[in-house]
Amino acid sequence: MNINEQLSIMVQYNPHHPAYIFENQVTTYREFLIEVNRVASGLRTLGYKKGDHLALIAWNSPYFLVTMYAALKIGAVIIPINPMYTPSEMKYILENGNVSAIIAMDVILKDLDVISDEISFVRHIISCPTNSDIAHNTYSFAPRLYHFSHLIQSGDDEMIQSQVEADDPAIILYTSGTTGHPKGAVLSHRSVYYGAKSFAEHFNIKRGDRMITTLPMYHVFSLMVAVNGPLVHGATLLLMQDFSPNKVFRLAKAYQATVFAGVPTMFSYLLQNETDNQVKRESFQSIRCCASGGAPFPVTLIEEFEKLFQVPVIEGYGLTEAAPVSFNPLHGPTKHGSIGVPVPYMKARVVNEHGNAVGVGVEGELVVQGEAMMTAYYQQPEDTAMAMRDGWFYTGDMAIQDEDGYFYIIDRKKDVIIVNGYNVYPREIEEVLYSHPNVIEVAIIGGPHPDSGEEVIGCVVVDDKTITEESLTNYCKRYLTSYKVPNRFEFMDELPRNTTGKILKTVLKSHV
Repeated sequence: MNINEQLSIMVQYNPHHPAYIFENQVTTYREFLIEVNRVASGLRTLGYKKGDHLALIAWNSPYFLVTMYAALKIGAVIIPINPMYTPSEMKYILENGNVSAIIAMDVILKDLDVISDEISFVRHIISCPTNSDIAHNTYSFAPRLYHFSHLIQSGDDEMIQSQVEADDPAIILYTSGTTGHPKGAVLSHRSVYYGAKSFAEHFNIKRGDRMITTLPMYHVFSLMVAVNGPLVHGATLLLMQDFSPNKVFRLAKAYQATVFAGVPTMFSYLLQNETDNQVKRESFQSIRCCASGGAPFPVTLIEEFEKLFQVPVIEGYGLTEAAPVSFNPLHGPTKHGSIGVPVPYMKARVVNEHGNAVGVGVEGELVVQGEAMMTAYYQQPEDTAMAMRDGWFYTGDMAIQDEDGYFYIIDRKKDVIIVNGYNVYPREIEEVLYSHPNVIEVAIIGGPHPDSGEEVIGCVVVDDKTITEESLTNYCKRYLTSYKVPNRFEFMDELPRNTTGKILKTVLKSHV
């Protein structure tokens, strides 16, 4: 079974039920399938087939949803890319991912034009129209440019799915690695289907549910929980292009939303929004539960949110390589501060440095296993072998398990900073700053932040005292997306090191 086969089943049972609603436009399951067939047929007409890699650079919209299902239907592999990425960041993924075609919002074309000569291997760049007045013929890749509307118009309403096997690659999600370069986690058709199915079963998603889909769809949390999870059980997506507390309140009330999924920062913004508390509560009156993930959720904040909105917040855990892994039970004891218990089709345990399971309350590394796990890191066998051992994925997160089987994340073994639910890996930023001609030494650390959870801090040693924080910030912005750019810089004469020369980031954290 895969998500396209499941979509066909949902169409048989619910042809006229809304699949998604976007900007007050309702699209039924039958209409959704027709759109998918047309785009899939159009892609096939352009020469794309099973195994081809197609990059998708788009924000939340029907374009993203339809293109993903269409590409998977012909057996192609989708590579979602954050549209906030810089041209340099996009170029690396396009090259490393062996991308044959790009489907992008038209406002992204200007970024692709910057790297046009370097991505000559891309056969087509398919433009998805927005309200912007874009002059397509001004781009250097104009001969390779194709309009999304042509796919819809030239496609066939009825199209047979290409033969795909459960273990065939479906989606490659790039996640930053400690080496400084993003790694592509290969998700099979099996893992995509069961990632969605596990959430749908754990949260008892039904036909009448309406999920507020405001998490960015290029992120694994959104793909499994807020997009495919509801669709595999015939529910309705309330698509939001981006997150806005006021828009969430309006949408929830207008369409009687039943489920909301978000990162802790979103819950904080909903809680702190200036809207009258009574209005907030009334807007969420139809919400039966909320799903939280992507970052640790302060217990006091959960309690405040649940008290005001009168809605349970179900905390969970997942990674790009395996999602979801766990959630607190929907019905049953919820332990705030815990990531809960494994969802259907997934297993988890805590192990020591030898890979042996440890006892209750003993700290160790969290390892996971199950149907929703990636098959490999794309073209990185050594990293794959390091991360996946004896059928278990080593998360790099330190955890304990209590006597009731609930897991708690204690610390992160990997040196990752989580900003608004996004993983930020210091090495990637450090490599950018080391390329600055006046930076001698650099160490990137994370610190607490009241809004984003954590902030990125750059500790630097420079050889020119005229170098300013602003100049380093602007330099980083040329190569990094906004949430990776350090919030502030600390200029130092030297960085603290141990006797072997390793930079002592724990010392830096205690002084900044």
